[in-house]
Amino acid sequence: MPRQNLGELEQVVLLALLRLGGTAHGAQVRAEILNTIGRSITPGALYPTLDRLQVRGLLRSRLGEPTPERGGRARRDFTLTSAGLREVREAWRQTSALAEGVAALKPGRRDA
Repeated sequence: MPRQNLGELEQVVLLALLRLGGTAHGAQVRAEILNTIGRSITPGALYPTLDRLQVRGLLRSRLGEPTPERGGRARRDFTLTSAGLREVREAWRQTSALAEGVAALKPGRRDA
């Protein structure tokens, strides 16, 4: 299957999962994104993104243990795959290459 570039939210989600040690449930991913970059991701945006990344083979998931409270639901744990790690590294390499020299640019400069 040909490589597809990561979308911005997909990259953020994979990086957050990586920061969490490679395995986490959705609420942990949401909290990591909020605490690290101050961006609030709704469950309605996060879970379809996680599902899409799983279909692409960049994540895998398994049903974890139910939460301790009565009637608690089992959480789905997501794990970064080796393909997911390669993909996020390539996305970061591309972003870094494009961002090289940005700090040296002056506001309003149009010839750069």
